[in-house]
Amino acid sequence: MAEEPPLVFVTLQRGACRLLALDADALRLGLEPGMMLADARARLPALRAVPHDPDGEMRLLEHLADLCDRFTPMVAIDPPDALVLDVAGCAHLFGDEASLAREAGDFMRARGLRVRVARAATPEAALALARLGERRYEDEAEAVRHLPLLALRLDPDVALALRRAGFTNIGDLAGLPRAPLAARFGAAMVDALDRLLGHTDSRITPRRLPPTIHAERRFPEPIARVETVMAILADLLAEVCEMLRNRHQGGRAFAVRLYRSDGAMRDLVVETGQPVRDPVVVLRLFDERVATLADPLDPGFGFDLVRLAVPHAEAHDAEQGGLESDPVKASDLSALLDRLGVRAGPGRFRRLAPRETHVPERATRLAPASSPPRPWARPQPGEPPLRPISLLDPPERIDVIAQVPEGPPRQFRWRGAVHHIVRQEGPERIAPEWWRRPDGHAADPGLTRDYYRVEDTAGRRFWVFCHGLYGREAVSPLWYLHGLFA
Repeated sequence: MAEEPPLVFVTLQRGACRLLALDADALRLGLEPGMMLADARARLPALRAVPHDPDGEMRLLEHLADLCDRFTPMVAIDPPDALVLDVAGCAHLFGDEASLAREAGDFMRARGLRVRVARAATPEAALALARLGERRYEDEAEAVRHLPLLALRLDPDVALALRRAGFTNIGDLAGLPRAPLAARFGAAMVDALDRLLGHTDSRITPRRLPPTIHAERRFPEPIARVETVMAILADLLAEVCEMLRNRHQGGRAFAVRLYRSDGAMRDLVVETGQPVRDPVVVLRLFDERVATLADPLDPGFGFDLVRLAVPHAEAHDAEQGGLESDPVKASDLSALLDRLGVRAGPGRFRRLAPRETHVPERATRLAPASSPPRPWARPQPGEPPLRPISLLDPPERIDVIAQVPEGPPRQFRWRGAVHHIVRQEGPERIAPEWWRRPDGHAADPGLTRDYYRVEDTAGRRFWVFCHGLYGREAVSPLWYLHGLFA
């Protein structure tokens, strides 16, 4: 079979199509980054040229960062070609830092990637050694001192000024006083130098912050049975639920990531309507999730890592049950909704939740049953409800007789029946939400509502309102019945 011709990626630079990245064959044949594509094709007519895709490149880096999550949860991307792993506290799982670095490099090379791996005390030093380090030194500090000034990643004008001053590498700057350097070349250069040398504390910003509560299991030999994975998950749930108990918290979401030995990953997530820290309950939900997967869980050549995290936790104090022999618990309904949500999807079941508005017909909304509950406004103990639970949609017109035009009603006619009012409370004045109108308050702010709670001679209670202020917003305001009290 004929060998494939060299491959290069090209981009438009300075009005010409130039080489941006080259494979090993193209480099061996004398092509260089920055060369014009026309000159490269003159040397190698069979050259394969592919337009550079920065978005695709970033997606590849993000995918590789997800794969590196098996080594440490602290992974950062440094475009266009680097990943930074903070392995503090993780190296012992692989023997030592050298073993971890070697395994990470082999893991990437097995996917057809050319990799340069470097270890250092700071992210800046590790990146510089991986990109610019040409020789190997026994001492990491010595290797950093031999790096070129390009490792500082400075503004081109500052880099040129350093070269004109006779500096060629990091070692030329390392022992010099910082104040004169900052005065001549800027504080940013001194800060970059100190971070590179490890004199200033430097940390990565991981693309995903690791959850506070998590547990994992690594296996020297991959696990190929789903039943074994679920048994290990039960042990992990016992660990994280104990952590939640010590924090007086309960989990609202539990996430499992299964790492296959071939690099594939599988995520399983369950959510609960109430904070939970019972491992048996959560394991039952995961069993339901695995049983209802459209794409069955395929171990392939086996899983070598199982990680469980609690991305969402809330305060959850111990509760005392009722004294009855068979009390009805609200948690029973929550557990039922959790199991049904796992089977049919959490968005299939909804409940009423309050909304930030004072307009009655918009005061509630349908929210997923698994979403965090928000407190409702409740009357004081012993006080009657201020608003009815049941509203008419839309409010119905009524004919009202009042002693004065802007006063409370004395009687009203609704659906052909006349109701004589013996008691009334109000008004509760609700202004229109003028900020929701296209022209705001200036053109048409809307009509004010004056709500009254009234009771007729038969003891029936109604919620009525006058739409518009008499003489200011309407010549003859209209009255409506909006709700009925139980």
